[in-house]
Amino acid sequence: MALQFPVLRPRGMRYVPNLWDLFAFVLVFGTLILLSRGAEQTLVPLTQMEQTQISLDPAMLPEYALRTTLRMLLAIVASLVFTFIYATIAAKSRRAEMVLIPFLDILQSVPVLGFLSFTVVGFMNMFPGQVLGVELAAVFAIFTSQAWNMTFSFYQSLKTLPTDLVEASRSFRLSPWQRFWRLEVPFSMPGLVWNTMMSMSGGWFFVVASEAISVGNTTYTLPGIGSYVALAIDQSNLPAIGYAVLAMLVIILIYDQVLFRPLVAWGEKFRFEQSASGQVPRSWLLDAIKRTAVFQKMLEPPAAALRWAASLRLLPPLPKRSIRTDAVGRVWSHPWVDRLWIVAVAAGTLYIAYEIVVYIRSELGLHEVLTTLGLGVLTFIRVVVLIALATLIWVPIGVWIGLRPKVAEAVQPVAQFLAAFPANIAFPFFVVVIVHFHLNPDIWLSPLMVLGTQWYILFNVIAGASAFPTDLKEAASSFHIRGWNWWRKVILPGVFPYYVTGALTASGGSWNASIVAEVASWGDDKLSAHGLGAYIANATTAGDYPRIVLGIAVMSLFVILFNRLLWHPLFSYASRRLRLN
Repeated sequence: MALQFPVLRPRGMRYVPNLWDLFAFVLVFGTLILLSRGAEQTLVPLTQMEQTQISLDPAMLPEYALRTTLRMLLAIVASLVFTFIYATIAAKSRRAEMVLIPFLDILQSVPVLGFLSFTVVGFMNMFPGQVLGVELAAVFAIFTSQAWNMTFSFYQSLKTLPTDLVEASRSFRLSPWQRFWRLEVPFSMPGLVWNTMMSMSGGWFFVVASEAISVGNTTYTLPGIGSYVALAIDQSNLPAIGYAVLAMLVIILIYDQVLFRPLVAWGEKFRFEQSASGQVPRSWLLDAIKRTAVFQKMLEPPAAALRWAASLRLLPPLPKRSIRTDAVGRVWSHPWVDRLWIVAVAAGTLYIAYEIVVYIRSELGLHEVLTTLGLGVLTFIRVVVLIALATLIWVPIGVWIGLRPKVAEAVQPVAQFLAAFPANIAFPFFVVVIVHFHLNPDIWLSPLMVLGTQWYILFNVIAGASAFPTDLKEAASSFHIRGWNWWRKVILPGVFPYYVTGALTASGGSWNASIVAEVASWGDDKLSAHGLGAYIANATTAGDYPRIVLGIAVMSLFVILFNRLLWHPLFSYASRRLRLN
């Protein structure tokens, strides 16, 4: 079960270069050349970028695709680091959990446009006069659309660790660092890999907003697929939209085959079960690496270094008893310390709320606040209805796919492409149909909100079904549990923790997506639905910071209440009653 970095040693093979080595070196050095090509473009002066106009020439798409992909890869690496640190602290410290999880609810509810409005100046000041500052702002914006569901997934895995595995780690006297790499990360691997795929695809949903950076009255447009799509929408250029969709499909297929397919196949070894799975995912890339000779020899030193780093103690071993009995431990675990911590957290929350209220009151009236709350209710209704419909559709489909590895392999790139499909690209169809048939935008723009976020449910359910222990499936088959009883007593309890994680992030993502979905345009036709997303989008376009703050505050309030009253109680129930002990 420990996290083992793969060292692939062919049996009976001398370390003589072969054709597979040639393939591996071409792949590695080709990747390095592309990375260096994209990186050098970030170091040019800002004035040079201002003079370069975005072109709809399809010949420019490979370069634009490279720039966008590099931003998304940097964002996903940052998201992974954030996930490991943030989720671990939240899962292992009850007092930290009281602050970090509600704060995570707020973070996932703050729209990408909201992050850009308040962070872009800081990034640009770090690298004045250079494109790198704008690039980092774009990477941060993409990060905010990727990190939260990965963090919730890892947090869910840490909270549902089987008790016997935890006790075994204590018996073996593993330090916290060793337990992290030998138990916690491996156990979380199935869900984390699928959520990383979802994050990578979900980043495309907001890539249009992240590649157009506004500072005051100036807008900096970064070369990329997102800015290409934005210009095509502005000019009502359907062929250019088609070229962009084709470029996205090619990119998704490439990183599915080169990155995620090997991760899924490698992560199969970390499934928690006592009997072998009947079908094992395969990756042609891993199979090719197994056939190399010299390349494997070159992988041995870094793999050995990673294994050595994972085996370091760094901290003292975990005690066999989780409760400290020394004087410091007794004081630290005293109920009065908990009460003081709750008072401190409440005081900090009230102070922040007070500052927000004072700022809004100085600029806006009570009528504006009540209007914004009313718009929040409209968006809330849309979110609830859409998440309910997505649950009814995607939970059965996700279970069916997850229990069939061969089907999951075939569906994986298709699901990633659909999850990556930005709402902006669907604008032509929705706007033309709504205008032509005189439909109500309040109803017919709503599906755009769930266009990208419904996949959080599907990906997490697939991850849950894929990680479902084979021995439990065999036991259910032996006892002839079928039909509705099988769904109710076997598979739904097994995937429920994963579903809650997916539904929680899907609902938060739907609020975020309302910024894009409630305001749609195609050429000169502009449609707007009544809702909080449209309110924030219009305020951002106008640079109206008081209304931006009000809209984000109201959206955060709705998301926190929704999560606190529904999703987190369900999550607690899943971690207590439905964990594999």
